[in-house]
Order: sequence, then C-alpha cells, then structure tokens
Amino acid sequence: MAKVVSQFTGIVKKSIGQLISDMISDRLKAALAKDAETEKQREVSETAVKPEEDKSIETTAQELEGFMIVKSIIRKRIDAQRIVGRDTKTYYGILLDDNNRKPLCRLWLNGTKKYLGLFDDAKNETRHELQKLDDIFNHTEQLLKSVDAYEKEEKVPA
Repeated sequence: MAKVVSQFTGIVKKSIGQLISDMISDRLKAALAKDAETEKQREVSETAVKPEEDKSIETTAQELEGFMIVKSIIRKRIDAQRIVGRDTKTYYGILLDDNNRKPLCRLWLNGTKKYLGLFDDAKNETRHELQKLDDIFNHTEQLLKSVDAYEKEEKVPA
C-alpha cells in the first residue's frame, strides 16, 4: 500500500503543478487579450477623432508652379523653408512659417479666370487677374512688402 501511495503522490504533485501552470497561463492569455482589445479600441477612437483628409482637394501642376514662382520671389528676403503652401478647395494659400495668421498670398487658379490674392497691412485680400502664371512676377514688390511687414511684427517687443 505504501508503494502505491508513493507512486500516486508523484503523479498528484505533477498534476497539481500542471493545473496551476495551466491556470496561470489562462490568466495571462486573458490579460493579454484584454490589453490587445483595449489597444484596438484606443486606436479606433483615435482614428475617429482625427479628421479625414479631404480627398476632393487636388493640387494641380499650375498651383505648384505658382507656388514655386512666389517662393522664388520671397526667398530674396527670407529662408525658403519658411514659405509653405497649403491647398484648399477654392484656392492655394501661401503662408509664412506655416501659420494661417501670416498669409503671403493666395492663388485662385481653379476657375476660368486666374487670380493672385495679395494682402494689405490689415490683411484684406485684393485679387489681381493673371493672364499667365508669369504675371505673378509683376507683383514682386507687394509680395516682399508682405514679408517685411511680418518680419517687423516679430521684431517689435511685446
């Protein structure tokens, strides 16, 4: 009888060890699955919060060419990396320091008539009709004045 008990004692110990190992493994799998589900839900909610890019906005070759013309004019005064183009549904905006409050000009090239929108000191836009994109060069002085005005604003102590 003692021999049978000692034989079963080893088997029972192994079984209990395996049972405990299985229980721990199940708990870990459940915790990992819960973490994965939580992560997936967080990714879904982050995606829902981010606005989708508007697929209807298409930057045309004319807009890019106009941007490059304006950039070539303005880089006489400031570093070219500070000049940023931003396309919208109705116009192509060119900004200083990628800041909506510092518009340099707008290119209205999507209609039948082409315009260059320039801003005065009060940031009121005036549109100038363009026969061709090279007509932008005719407005070099006003474009440079816009840059100078923003540069003066930055130098004035608050």
